[in-house]
Amino acid sequence: MIFVRRWSRRSKVFAILAVLSGSLAFALVDGYADRLEALRPVTGDPVPVVVAARPLVRGETLSEDAVAVLEMPAAFAPPGRIAAASAVAGRTLVSDVAEGEPVTRTRLGVAGGTIASLVPSGLRAFPVTASVAPDAIRAGDRVDVIATFGGPRPYTDTVASELEVLAILEPDDGTFAAGGSGGPSLVLLVSPQVAEELAYASAFAEIAVTVAPPAT
Repeated sequence: MIFVRRWSRRSKVFAILAVLSGSLAFALVDGYADRLEALRPVTGDPVPVVVAARPLVRGETLSEDAVAVLEMPAAFAPPGRIAAASAVAGRTLVSDVAEGEPVTRTRLGVAGGTIASLVPSGLRAFPVTASVAPDAIRAGDRVDVIATFGGPRPYTDTVASELEVLAILEPDDGTFAAGGSGGPSLVLLVSPQVAEELAYASAFAEIAVTVAPPAT
């Protein structure tokens, strides 16, 4: 004897709903694909874009595992996009990059040394020595440079204000810096005119620095 199991009304309703849901999902996906295809002439074909795989900081030398490659429509790709992770390996960042943000050519320093790659066009890196406690200043801080001139009428003058510290060099690393106070060398980002003023002050005055508050 063969027994045939009859579906209950509830089972039939659930089966019908499952079929309808599957059909609706297929229609939505198919419709979305059709809309994307219709927009292709406007948005363009997908292109590879290098993005930060984690938060990246200014001055960091990039490796291939620090970035990822995503595809996005050509119309939405940023100017100066980079298509391959190998193209950024060994390059230095000139600004912070958030996780997932594109790493464009303008975010990368030009070929050169670690400090030179951080200097934007039109500016200069000028090292001065300062009598400050270890770890009192770090890269990214801003300082004022003050010069005290001697002679019959000694006076003190602020040579430049709000100068960004690009790097800090310890006195035993064999580098030269203006000022001669024996402390660490602060590599400052300056204009060519300020560089001349600092060089003059370093030759005829005693140099000191004060630390400015963080930018808000």
